[in-house]
Amino acid sequence: MAEVSADLVFEMLKRIQSDVSNLKEGQRELRQDVISVRGQLHAMQGDINNLRASVGHIEMRLDRIETRLDLRELAERGQAPFDLSS
Repeated sequence: MAEVSADLVFEMLKRIQSDVSNLKEGQRELRQDVISVRGQLHAMQGDINNLRASVGHIEMRLDRIETRLDLRELAERGQAPFDLSS
């Protein structure tokens, strides 16, 4: 069996230390990427919530318009289409 010298062990420990340092740097980069993606997801969720609120507001306005123009019965199932000629 080959003799293991202190210099060989020291070189191996330096390589291991370098590899661990590279892994830590990669982990920091990945952590920043995850934080960035998380921020984008939060922004998109806010946009979706704003769109839902806008659609709800539009639906309320449409309901008021239909009620005001007496068009509510046309939205019910089984109703005949509205005939302008009669």
